[in-house]
Amino acid sequence: MPRSPELFRLLRAIPAVLVLGGALWLGGRGAGPLPPLGPLLDPWNGLFAVAATAELPARAAASVAGLGDSVTVLYDSRGVPHIFAARERDAWRALGFVVARDRLFQLELQARAGAGTLTELVGARALPLDREARALGMPRSAEQKLAGMDTTSDAWQSIAAYSDGVNAWIDQLDQRRLPIEYRLLGRHPARWRPIDCIHLFNRMGLTLAMSDAELEHLAAARIVGRAAADALYPVNAPFQEPIQPNGQHATRFDPQRIPPPATPDSGAVLAWAELRASAALSAVVRDGGDDRIGSNNWAVAPRRTRDGYALLAGDPHLDLSLPSIWYEAHLVVPGKLDVYGVTIPGAPTIVLGFNRNVAWSFTNTEGDVTDYYVETVDDQRSPRRYQLDGQWRPLELRVERYTDPKGGTVAVDTLRFTHRGGLRRLAGRWISTRWTVLETPFDGSKLLNAARAGSARQWLEAMSGWGGPAQNMVVADKAGTIAIRSTGRFPLRPGDARGTWLRDGSLSASDWIGYWPLSAYPQAIDPAQGYLASANQQPIDPKVNPAYFGANWASPWRAMEINRRLRADSSATPDSVRTMQLDPASPRADLMVPAFLAAARIRMADTTLQRAATALAQWDRRYTKANNRAILFETAMSRLNDLLWDELIAPAAGRGAGERPPYPSLMIVAELLQDPTNSWWDDHRTTDRVETRDDVLAAALRAAFEECLASYGDPDSPGWRWSNRWKLAVPHLLGLPGFSSPETAVQSGPSTLSPFSRGQSFGASWRMVVQLGPEVHAWGTYPGGQSGNPASRRYLEHFEQWTEGGLDSLRFPASPDGLGNAETSARLTLKPRR
Repeated sequence: MPRSPELFRLLRAIPAVLVLGGALWLGGRGAGPLPPLGPLLDPWNGLFAVAATAELPARAAASVAGLGDSVTVLYDSRGVPHIFAARERDAWRALGFVVARDRLFQLELQARAGAGTLTELVGARALPLDREARALGMPRSAEQKLAGMDTTSDAWQSIAAYSDGVNAWIDQLDQRRLPIEYRLLGRHPARWRPIDCIHLFNRMGLTLAMSDAELEHLAAARIVGRAAADALYPVNAPFQEPIQPNGQHATRFDPQRIPPPATPDSGAVLAWAELRASAALSAVVRDGGDDRIGSNNWAVAPRRTRDGYALLAGDPHLDLSLPSIWYEAHLVVPGKLDVYGVTIPGAPTIVLGFNRNVAWSFTNTEGDVTDYYVETVDDQRSPRRYQLDGQWRPLELRVERYTDPKGGTVAVDTLRFTHRGGLRRLAGRWISTRWTVLETPFDGSKLLNAARAGSARQWLEAMSGWGGPAQNMVVADKAGTIAIRSTGRFPLRPGDARGTWLRDGSLSASDWIGYWPLSAYPQAIDPAQGYLASANQQPIDPKVNPAYFGANWASPWRAMEINRRLRADSSATPDSVRTMQLDPASPRADLMVPAFLAAARIRMADTTLQRAATALAQWDRRYTKANNRAILFETAMSRLNDLLWDELIAPAAGRGAGERPPYPSLMIVAELLQDPTNSWWDDHRTTDRVETRDDVLAAALRAAFEECLASYGDPDSPGWRWSNRWKLAVPHLLGLPGFSSPETAVQSGPSTLSPFSRGQSFGASWRMVVQLGPEVHAWGTYPGGQSGNPASRRYLEHFEQWTEGGLDSLRFPASPDGLGNAETSARLTLKPRR
């Protein structure tokens, strides 16, 4: 039986059976019958069986169809499977088997999210999610990608073999080992198909590469006009710290004057009403201004490290869940493959990691890879044709049937597609979406070949055809080479080349005219500065290449801090790199604290404001758990946004009254700090005076201080302590409270190197540091554990370590003998099924 904390977690979740916790995640309210309680409490096959089968036996064996030879899987003391196989296909089969063994429900849930078939698992409550996936064309795209695959290719062989492995686990699965989520839902697992791997990658594309530049521009232009919208959500970032070095030794600031609000753009008013009607599109409109969270990676050349070996670090920030999005694994095929890292359940390869010669990691490019087109159709209610250059073209029609777990029909839709993509009627007009993720052929061989690479240049060559989602890929090798490239498919657009406005779908001249050539991608190999870094900032300096790549970039605060630290350290070590990943410093605070204090100094007669300024001046601008001043700063930043951006609130009359677009980034505030009398500083809700920069800054700080006093008490009381205000909880996939992590304080803050979103669960999903010496050494962790079983000690195994910024040493044996008995927690032998 598991240790008592794990058993207690299971027992605490029993009440969730009565409310069917999946409804919490999907927003449903009791749709469908509850599973019978009796079988769940069966001492042999119910919830207690989940606890009894939570841990891996010391020795186990199973048969897998298609295996050419036996495969040895050794689980180390962290529960990581080290797969030793004679053939790569056998390694992929074994990977499918062990991932299914630990994460079966997660596998199915993620694939169904991409396929638009969640209703078949959880019922009608998932219908909105399924409709959105199918209307975007995600399952249609997966079918096309599968049909276009060469069945002799590595990509096909890998997903077919992986599917065999998953199904081998399902075939021998008895009731005692059925994951608890299936028991709660009263369901059984579906068999895995090769197309499910493609559904997974399409779903990741939706998470990582669904652009929103159009939405932000339209949301602002409908209120303050096009010129102001262009300035508030600019094509180029005012702060330049690109991933491709531009020869500078510090961040460059290129402030522009922000034009005043003007007459609303009439076209934007209608277009915004159309696009906001789509749940998926509305969901990608960010809020909170500059406080985006994102990923980091960097590499350091040997000449700038203490030990003379290249170092690589990566910490991709994604939605956090239990179980984790990542699963650690090590695959060994003598003479062909020896790769360690993390895979996404459903992907038949290592996604982020290292081999004996090369290490790599990704961040999101934030490039604009989506466009929207207003189409002319033959019938506004039920079109069958659309117009292009004066000629009518037939629409592709697909009848989509949504079914419940018993096969009953939940809904039926007729979906339409142009040559660009899915067509939807939004607020009276028909809008089609073109998105690179859906057009990119599935070629899993890119990651497979990258895992075999013997050098950074070979790795880049292997990934050169990667289509999406677009990523900033950093790589380093044992020879000391470091490199970075923004990899994906980036559209070339006609006219002004921008993708920030709706296009006229009746003209073929509106279509993309091609894609960026690889030579023009943001990239660098062995730069003179001796290091490379990406953190979702604008990838290339527009003074180096002015071509449109995207718009409204995330402020480069994290990139600025990484580069500042790397410039100052010519003797980097694995531990110095590790501590950087959780560094609590913030260039954002360094910019704004002096501005608040300067505004307060010219108002000495305001005693409340002076108390606020004294308290803020005591802060060292680091988001440590014990500090008791960061809460004042964050509250002041929130009040500043409310006061500064009053012009962006839609007028009280008309559609969308009272709504506003997402706050512009702090880079725009930095531009306004240079222009103290700009009309944007004036609060138009006050008619008896005209506010200037210092009026607004002082008012924001004063209001924040009063709010904190009222909410948290005396400034030196525990109520102001950051650890009491800034906590993270990682939810279970179905939102079951008993299976979610405890709420925990973390050393983090907005725009630090390890930000997370309070009230949400988004943060560093995997932290890794690799030193590429004669022997590769690596360290890593993630917020969770290998097992998807809440009763297992491996369910939350790394969570506390992750919150404290620690990393485990990752075991990397070249052969089964390399993992000693003391380090081996379980042994699994997979044999060919005769």
